[in-house]
Amino acid sequence: MEPSQTDCIFCKIVAGTIPAKIIEQNEHAMAFLDLQPQAPFHGLVIPKMHVASLNQITPSERRLILPELYEMADQVAIKHGFREDGYRCVINNQALAGQSVFHLHLHVLGGGKLKGSFGQ
Repeated sequence: MEPSQTDCIFCKIVAGTIPAKIIEQNEHAMAFLDLQPQAPFHGLVIPKMHVASLNQITPSERRLILPELYEMADQVAIKHGFREDGYRCVINNQALAGQSVFHLHLHVLGGGKLKGSFGQ
């Protein structure tokens, strides 16, 4: 895994140099609200260490990072009251799959009936 990248917007959020509405964090991960929500609730969960995408981590790193992200997504769903009603988690991996920020991130969508394949 790569250390923090100076040109990565999500690394700047982790460093506190770009503001974000942080909703959860621990030593390894952070969750904040998406600036362009695609659902009634749309949060992003990221590893604090820079990882460009799923393609840039080894299988052993994946076994450490992904459970951490999914655990935080579950905590976000509990905190915002939609865990029992249901929510969606999505990771877009690479540009053709819709990844636009190249820092691994898990979308957490919930808070109402979701439409389509992503959110609204």
